Amino acid sequence: MATISSYDTAAGKRWEVRYRTPERKSTRRRGFTSKRQAQDFAATVEVEKMRGEYVPPKLGHITMGEVGPAWLERKESDLKPSAYRSLETSWRVHVKPRWGTVRLSDVDLDAVERWIADLNRTKGATVVIRAYGVLAGILDSAVKGKRLARNPARGVENLPRKQRKPRVYLTHDEVAALADSAGEKRALVLVLAYCGLRWGEAIGLRVRHLDLLRKRATVVENAVQVNMEMHVGTPKSHKSRSVPIPGFVVEELARQCEGKGRDDLVFPGRDGDYLKRSVSFTGWFTKAVEKSGVPRLTPHDLRHTCASLSIAAGANVKSLQRMLGHASAAMTLDTYSDLFEDDLDAVGDALDQAVSRPSVAKVWPKAD
Repeated sequence: MATISSYDTAAGKRWEVRYRTPERKSTRRRGFTSKRQAQDFAATVEVEKMRGEYVPPKLGHITMGEVGPAWLERKESDLKPSAYRSLETSWRVHVKPRWGTVRLSDVDLDAVERWIADLNRTKGATVVIRAYGVLAGILDSAVKGKRLARNPARGVENLPRKQRKPRVYLTHDEVAALADSAGEKRALVLVLAYCGLRWGEAIGLRVRHLDLLRKRATVVENAVQVNMEMHVGTPKSHKSRSVPIPGFVVEELARQCEGKGRDDLVFPGRDGDYLKRSVSFTGWFTKAVEKSGVPRLTPHDLRHTCASLSIAAGANVKSLQRMLGHASAAMTLDTYSDLFEDDLDAVGDALDQAVSRPSVAKVWPKAD
């Protein structure tokens, strides 16, 4: 069992706990400002030893700044460049300045919640949640590496909630007006709005990925622009997928592919390489939006428009999931739950009609 004793320092009385590790080696922990703190620590150590969760305190003396880069390096090999960049920026700008010199064993829940409260005053929910995720992720890794018995950052209660911005869904007429205003990018607008491709998937399409006779496009590449550098990899789900192409879009794509080889990009930039993102305010997409008079939107909003138009046309959730490349139909339902509100009315109307039939209505006697 642990033993507790006091000793004097220039700052006053302090307490130390002497105990044995699971390997039966004698060790101690000093610096407790009260006997109660020392007793709590001793009790915790004994419980951790019985559960097999004991971690020598000295392993937690390494700083966050020492373990953070290694965690980021592992993430870089797992994530796509754009996702990794957001984590690296969050670490460099928000996490490292506050926690870089703090030892793992000195991180506590109260300090984490105060840090989150400070960020909440000046930063948006997305920035705060990402910064907390980086901190908690590094500490999770420390737990797995047996440097900590538990993650002291888990259990915070003041994380902000992200407010989803209202989505813009265009009508068929509005898509046509936007496409007419896009000039040479007309076919690209139609592909985004009627095939549901992400921007990187659309600009990564090559002629050989199109089977216009079967009205199909195979999505196998995703070109993501990070700053001014293009990173080409697999689609977001890491899986290729087949996407249906409406007949009138097939005609547009056929004209777009005239004179191109099988390995050529369908929508190349001016230099023949991947098309860069449209520059805000002065780019071709913004100009097309202004000229057409449609609601203000981004190229990604055309993917949402595709979902809206498909649901209105009667597409089932499973087909929509496959077309959009979502991981599951549940994800599709969660993402576009607002588009299924009319289904609730349809259910109510169907039940009303069923009950109103003569064979069923007699079950419900009329009130006197």
